Amino acid sequence: MVRRVYLHIGLPKTATTYLQDGLWRHQDELRRRQVLLPGRSRRRHLLASLDFRDDPKLATRPGDVARPWQDLVEEIQQSDAPTAVISHEFFGPAAVEQIRRGVEQLAPAEVHVALTARPMTELAPSQWQEWVKNGGRKPIDEFPPRDDYSPHDAWGWGAFDLGDVLARWSQAVPAERIHVLPMGARGAEPGEIWRRFIDLLGVPGPELAAPEKPVNQRLGLVQVEALRKINQKLKGFSSGYDRGAWIRGYLGSAPVMPAGSERFRPAPETWAGWVERGESAVAMLRTDDYDVRGDVDALMPRREQPDVRHPDEVSADELLEVTSEMVSTMLTDVRSRNRERHSLRERLRNAEASSMRPQPSAPARLVRRVRGVLGR
Repeated sequence: MVRRVYLHIGLPKTATTYLQDGLWRHQDELRRRQVLLPGRSRRRHLLASLDFRDDPKLATRPGDVARPWQDLVEEIQQSDAPTAVISHEFFGPAAVEQIRRGVEQLAPAEVHVALTARPMTELAPSQWQEWVKNGGRKPIDEFPPRDDYSPHDAWGWGAFDLGDVLARWSQAVPAERIHVLPMGARGAEPGEIWRRFIDLLGVPGPELAAPEKPVNQRLGLVQVEALRKINQKLKGFSSGYDRGAWIRGYLGSAPVMPAGSERFRPAPETWAGWVERGESAVAMLRTDDYDVRGDVDALMPRREQPDVRHPDEVSADELLEVTSEMVSTMLTDVRSRNRERHSLRERLRNAEASSMRPQPSAPARLVRRVRGVLGR
C-alpha cells in the first residue's frame, strides 16, 4: 500500500523536463525499488494535470483523455509500493479547492509536494520565451498575458510565481511537507538537481544514473522576437497540438530556427516587479516551515539588470536575416517532403500494377504500407 505520494508540480523552466526524463528512463528500476511512477506514459501525467485542474482544454487534446487523473489515483491505490511520484509542471496553477480534492482522493497516503525553483529574474524571461515558442504574441513587458489568477492558465503568475504557488498549496498540504529544491547556479552540473530530487524521494539502493543533459533549445533575442512576430500572423494554430507540433516543434526548433544565444531583458519597471515577487517568495521560505533542500539564497533575484538588449532594440535587418534563413530552410524541407511523397506515389502505382498481374506472390503488403504512409 502506498504510504507517501510526491507531487512534483513545477515550477516550469526549472529542469522539470530533465527530471521527468530521468524518472521515465528509470521507471522499471524505480518499480523494482518500490517507488511507483504510475501511468502508461509520461503524457498521462500531462493529461492528469489538466484533469486535476478541471481544465476544459483537456477535451481538445488528441488520444485517450478519459479520466487521466483518476487512472493515476487508482493505480496508486492498487500498488503495494510504499512510495509513488507524479510529475508535471502544469499541476502548479491548481486552485485550493482542487488541491484539497486531490489530496483527499489520494488518502490515506500522505501527500508531499516537490517544487524545483530558480530566481524570478531568471525564470520569468525563460517562461516568456517558452510562451512565445508555444504561440505567444505579446511582448515581454506584457507577459504574462493576464494579471488575474485562473487555475486554467498554465502561463500566468499562478504557474511560475513561487510565492503564489506556495500560498495556495500550503492551504491543503502542511508547509513541512512542501519541499523546495533551488536549482544550482547558472552553468552548474545538471546531475546535481537530479541527485537531490532522488534523495528527496528516498529511492533506496545504488545511485540512479542522471539523465542526459537537457536538450531544450533556448532561443536568442533575435530569434524569439522573430518568432513572436510570426505568431502574430498565424491563423488557426490555437489547439495545444498545433502549438506544440508546428510552432514549438517546427518553427521554433532546429533546423528551421537558426541558432542564437543572445540574452535579453525587460523594461526596468518590469524587472522591478520580478525582483519584488522573487524577494517575497524567499521571505516566505525563510519565515515559514517549508523544507528547503538546498541554498535558499540561490533563489534571491538579482536587483540590477544585466547589460543586455531589450527586444525592442532588435533591428529590422536582424529580423530579416533570421526569417530569411527560416524561409530558406522551410523551402528545402518542403521540397524534400514533396519528393519523398512523389516517390511513394510512384512506388504505389508500380506495386498496384504489379499486383494486377497473375503472380504467385503479389506485393500486396507493400501496397497497403505505402497507402498508409500517404493517408489514402
